[in-house]
Amino acid sequence: MDRLDTAFDLRGSPFVTPSAPRLDPRKFQDPVTTLDGSPRATVALTGLETLWFNTGTLCNITCLTCYIESSPRNDALSYLTLAETQAYLDEIDALGLTTREIGFTGGEPFMNPAIIPMLEAALATGRQVLVLTNAMRPMRRFERQLLDLKARYGAALTLRVSLDHHSPAVHEAERGEGTWAPAIAGLTWLAKHGFSLAVAGRRLGDEPEDVARAAYGALLRGLGVELDVMNATRLVLFPEMDATRDAPEITEACWGILDVHPETMMCATSRMVVKRKGAAAPAVVACTLTPYDPGFELGTSLSQALGSVALNHPHCARFCVLGGASCSGR
Repeated sequence: MDRLDTAFDLRGSPFVTPSAPRLDPRKFQDPVTTLDGSPRATVALTGLETLWFNTGTLCNITCLTCYIESSPRNDALSYLTLAETQAYLDEIDALGLTTREIGFTGGEPFMNPAIIPMLEAALATGRQVLVLTNAMRPMRRFERQLLDLKARYGAALTLRVSLDHHSPAVHEAERGEGTWAPAIAGLTWLAKHGFSLAVAGRRLGDEPEDVARAAYGALLRGLGVELDVMNATRLVLFPEMDATRDAPEITEACWGILDVHPETMMCATSRMVVKRKGAAAPAVVACTLTPYDPGFELGTSLSQALGSVALNHPHCARFCVLGGASCSGR
């Protein structure tokens, strides 16, 4: 019997559907060629527009399909320190890079006790700063400090709140019982105080994008939250991700076949800094979605991480090339 996965219809009611085909374990093994021997697609860095800092994998909740497996116990990626963050901010200037945005992700960034000094260091560079948060209790502990940052830096600081769906049932099926109300409370607190806001959600496989955006719009209007849900940087809808499900390998020929351009991929314009548990120093990886894959580790400095990236992971295909998604706020 096939394994069954729980899914949800557009009303948030549970139903059961057969699982998708499993990924062929022979795929995504060779960074140079695909399983059928074709040249694997690569992406050159056109410019480091966004530098991400993973503040650590610890999170106050455990989500069902979190790509990085964040939880209250997972410290596989350690907390970054202010000094480590500052070193990379300084390297941007030393290399003369055109970086316009600094992103903070986790885990839950507000679990890191140094998050406010790190945000201030990034904002002090004059760049846009984006923080991905669940807007729950860890963030609320820093209300006073966040209000201070907003007073001094205004819309340069954007907080992107994760709402996995526009219905509480689907959101809590992913994030756990009792997670909807605190997230909504945090979101409305940010809106009430005039923070620059974005929302990140998921679009279920059978849910048209226009339907999802309209439903998020209705939800936010009902909460008194002003957000342009048609703006893809203000309401970011990610495809569902499961690295164990089948995905096509992307060859060089796919760019023309799909009419997709390599310079539109995340790894053409961004990199992420992580610190592995027990490591002496942070490392730079190619993408926010592949922090554990050693094939995507590019070195310990930005200067070592400015080369091309082979699309040798299921997320490269499903999320970026075919899904057209990006984590950046641009």
